Amino acid sequence: MSKYDVIVLGTGPGGYVTAIRASQLGLKTAVVEKESLGGVCLNWGCIPTKALLKSAQVFEYLKHAEDYGLKVENADKDFTAVVKRSRNVAEGMSKGVQFLMKKNKIDVIEGYGKIKPGKKVDVDGKEYSADHIIIATGARSRELPSLPQDGKTVIGYREAMTLPEQPKKMIVVGSGAIGVEFASFYNSMGTEVTIVEYMPTVVPVEDIDVSKQFERSMKKAGIKVMTNSSVEKVEKTANGVKATVKTKKGEETLEADIVLSAVGIKTNIENIGLEDVGIVVDRDKIIVNDWYQTNMPGYYAIGDVTKGPALAHVASAEGITCVEKIAGMHVEAIDYSNIPGCTYATPEIASVGMTEKQAKEAGYELKVGKFPFSASGKASASGAKDGFVKVIFDAKYGEWLGCHMIGAGVTDMIAEAVLGRKLETTGHEVLKAIHPHPTMSEAVMEAVADAYDEVIHL
Repeated sequence: MSKYDVIVLGTGPGGYVTAIRASQLGLKTAVVEKESLGGVCLNWGCIPTKALLKSAQVFEYLKHAEDYGLKVENADKDFTAVVKRSRNVAEGMSKGVQFLMKKNKIDVIEGYGKIKPGKKVDVDGKEYSADHIIIATGARSRELPSLPQDGKTVIGYREAMTLPEQPKKMIVVGSGAIGVEFASFYNSMGTEVTIVEYMPTVVPVEDIDVSKQFERSMKKAGIKVMTNSSVEKVEKTANGVKATVKTKKGEETLEADIVLSAVGIKTNIENIGLEDVGIVVDRDKIIVNDWYQTNMPGYYAIGDVTKGPALAHVASAEGITCVEKIAGMHVEAIDYSNIPGCTYATPEIASVGMTEKQAKEAGYELKVGKFPFSASGKASASGAKDGFVKVIFDAKYGEWLGCHMIGAGVTDMIAEAVLGRKLETTGHEVLKAIHPHPTMSEAVMEAVADAYDEVIHL
């Protein structure tokens, strides 16, 4: 039996990052992977979807070339080639993880792993042991009883990335990040898209101002948006599907080629031996403490299988925290109130901290500032004037409570607010930190200036 210091189940951005950090700390490490190194994020999630969205963005530029004083005739897309490029990008990233495993002398055990009592892992009949076993098996597309996926007419995110041909009409159920990113991509490609959202607003976890702006942008792009609505049933027809949608006004029937179910995720915790070991689970999540230890000594869990936000960067941070604690380092517990969230649709959305509503409910007296990109020189020059930056400060002490952005490239800008909040930066300090001109990032400083009645360009 092979003996290790650490065995990690799963090689998504939680698992492979955990393994690399463990190896850096001098721990003999192995990973178990049943499919492809990099997990869902690299192979079927974060990375290939961004490749698809980049193709869509370039196509949008071509279609609107005249706005920039350019002439492009007969601009068209090759849907199969767009999908192929996305797959090539994913494949390249997965090979990159293979290289990192070799570079860090991590053993890759291919097969289906199940944990066993006595700090053991069974991989397709062969046993391995470790002092520390870390579960990082991630999650998959959640299925609703009213919306069973068949992989052809009712699909999840995985099939949405590799459709053999572009649908003429698509219904997207759910307007979280996955739903709106695919809605944005297919709409740009020329598919007629309808979004059905159960909540009163699209992207419902975001600040209400962002949700309203995003809905306006989606409608402007030609996407039909149905909020306060739910898909009650889907029937197959000769040409595709017929969906019965319950709305406030009654039932409505929609016809489409395909329904994409984007209603959240289901953790991969079945049949991995949790019951055999006696690990406690609550509402589909493995229960862990601040250091990702389960109730059973020597067994840990990180990423989507635990209660934190199901985001790649969270899984990576949890894994690093977990193994640094195992290695005896002095580590801080992760501050889950300072996790950035990003949505890569058109326009992009990025946020961190409290929404205005949450801050009011928490009892803070607020200073709120907002700067629209329509007043930004860089945004005007770029032809990307939709959106804004919104900042929320505690009026008493100047604490930066929240930052919410919608517009071109904002997913690359949100880190300023994350770092500022981590360093306990006040509004005054942001104002006095000189931002470069002309950039989109100036909007952060201008929004803060607006909160403190010092805004120049509004």
